Amino acid sequence: MFDDFANVWTMVALGRDLIPGKPLALIVAGERVVLFRDAADAPAALLDRCPHRGVALSLGRVETGEIQCPFHGWSFGADGRCLATPWNPQAKRDNLSATALPLREAGGVLWLFTGPGPARSEPVPPEALLQPRAHVFAQSVVWKVHWTRVMENMLDSPHVAFVHSETFGGPVARRLKASPDARLEMRFEPHEHGGRIAAVIDGEERAAALDYRFPNLMELTLDAKGRLFRILAVCIPLSQNETRLMLVTARGFLRSRLLDWLFMRANLRIAEEDRAIVESSLPPIVPSPEQEKSLPTDAPTLAFRRIYRQKLLGSRA
Repeated sequence: MFDDFANVWTMVALGRDLIPGKPLALIVAGERVVLFRDAADAPAALLDRCPHRGVALSLGRVETGEIQCPFHGWSFGADGRCLATPWNPQAKRDNLSATALPLREAGGVLWLFTGPGPARSEPVPPEALLQPRAHVFAQSVVWKVHWTRVMENMLDSPHVAFVHSETFGGPVARRLKASPDARLEMRFEPHEHGGRIAAVIDGEERAAALDYRFPNLMELTLDAKGRLFRILAVCIPLSQNETRLMLVTARGFLRSRLLDWLFMRANLRIAEEDRAIVESSLPPIVPSPEQEKSLPTDAPTLAFRRIYRQKLLGSRA
């Protein structure tokens, strides 16, 4: 279950995406998952597979906080217990449960634990999502490559001058063109959630802060003049060759939802600059260190690869 991505918390959606009375179908690391709200409006998650005949529960209905299978009408609660078996009122339902997964709503975001409960910990939302005046929205795009390639792209600063020279990377590209011998130093400074990435050009540290949060989250801090502005990139595996890149933007200015499209357009343009290049990576999943050539500026991505192998691949690293 959840091959190479088991027993971790991942963002999967915003809390407001989960509407009472409506199931929300997702795919995470090859597993179909269905989210819904129970009678108390708390979020719940089950494997999207009825234990009876394996059909998708997400095709069914949610009534009084229970999800009903569309095939034979079996109903399940937030904890996976089977609560109804039409035409078979005498059935002993204790062994007819669906598989429940831990799901939390924190910082306005839905966090899924990739394994049946109980979860080993609780999710820790980035501080930006907990700010009372933060306006948060999300958008998603699908890339046809393994999530590890998408993740390391989000942590890689040296590519900015080349891939993004027509957008936000323009100033860096011009600086490199004017000074071809400029020196870039990349540092990965571990912290309790992952690590902070620092970029220093000819002794001058770049203002934007970049953080990696295990297992699949990048937080870019662009705060200016005391105004909150963060972009979170969540690399959610769909399959071995597909990733849902969820971009979450939190801002403390221009907070009207009517203006979200401006930020969405900019985010998508930048993501599209990356997509075609990253999708061309061979192999599609990050390989062992000896299979690719690296330089000192690759320190952050190499740190991610070590963490990935140690914490998610374990003995198969």
